[in-house]
Amino acid sequence: MLVTVAAGLAAAVQAAVNTALGRRIGTLEAAVFQTIVAVVIFTVIVLVARRSFKGVASAFEQPAWLWLAGAMSVIIIFSLTFAPNRIGVLAFAGILIAGQLIASALIDHFGFFGLDRIAFTWERGMGFALLAAGTALVLRY
Repeated sequence: MLVTVAAGLAAAVQAAVNTALGRRIGTLEAAVFQTIVAVVIFTVIVLVARRSFKGVASAFEQPAWLWLAGAMSVIIIFSLTFAPNRIGVLAFAGILIAGQLIASALIDHFGFFGLDRIAFTWERGMGFALLAAGTALVLRY
């Protein structure tokens, strides 16, 4: 859970910093630069931790649909570089979380991508509604 909290904090900082960089060098350029920095960091981590790119290379042997996460990264990185400048970091985070909740509920309920099915119960629905109401309040005021 601590790693997830750290990711949430990092996402807010990333949105603000990428927006600032995008204002200076351009939105697409900032998204590309941020991706290059991430690739360099991950490359170093893989080399230190695994001492090989064998695991990375084996991804090319997997079904192409499993590469979808990389394509989703393009959407995420572009949106967090583009949108906060126009709607604010808080509004961006609220809308992003709403989208994540909807997609996550569908993925869990139907077991998409080979994951275990987790039913959308009334308790989950109530939690979902409370999160949506909280997001709406944050975005409204």
